[in-house]
Amino acid sequence: MWGRRQRKQVDEPKPTESPGRLKEALRKARVEQADRTGVVVDLHDAEIARLELLSDALDPLFEQIPTEIDLFDRGLSRGETPRLWIDPVAHVDMGRDKRVYRLLQDTRYGRKVLAETGNVIEIVNAVTKYVAQRMVERERALANGAFPAIRDLRSEVRSLRRRKRGRAFKAFVFGLLLGFATLITAALIFGPKG
Repeated sequence: MWGRRQRKQVDEPKPTESPGRLKEALRKARVEQADRTGVVVDLHDAEIARLELLSDALDPLFEQIPTEIDLFDRGLSRGETPRLWIDPVAHVDMGRDKRVYRLLQDTRYGRKVLAETGNVIEIVNAVTKYVAQRMVERERALANGAFPAIRDLRSEVRSLRRRKRGRAFKAFVFGLLLGFATLITAALIFGPKG
C-alpha cells in the first residue's frame, strides 16, 4: 500500500514541465496556422487581382450596352470564393488551380459552365457572346409581349386549370353513373314484387 504511493509520486511528471511543453506546442501550432493562412490569403488576393483584370478588360463591352437595358449588373464579390458577377444569374470565378477563368450560369437545373479558359481574351469573348444572347432574349420577350418566365408560368396555370376541369367533369360523370346505379338497384330491391 505504501509502495504504490511512492511509485505514483516518482512516475508523475513535474507540474512545471508540462505547461512549458504545451506552450511550445501551442506556439508552433499558431506559427504553422499563420503560415497556412498567409498562403490562403495570398491565393485569395491573387484571385481577386485576376478578376479585377478581367473586369477592366470587360469595360469596353459594358460601355457599348445601351443605358435603357438594365439586365446586367457587373460587380466583384470578395467573399470566400471571389466572383465577378455579369448579371444576377451569371458570374466568372477562378478554377481550382486559380489560373483558369470559368463563366458559370445558374439555371433551374443547377450551375452550367459556359466557358472555361486561362486566356483573358477568350473569356472576354465568351462573356461578349453571353451578353449578346441575353440581349436577343430580351428583344424576343419584348416583341412577344411577355418575358419567357411569365409566359411559361401562364401556360402552366392554363394547363393546371384544364386538368382541374377535367377531374371535376370526370367526378361529375362518375357520381351521375353511381347515382343511376343506386336508383336502379333500389328499385329492383324495394320495387313492387309481382
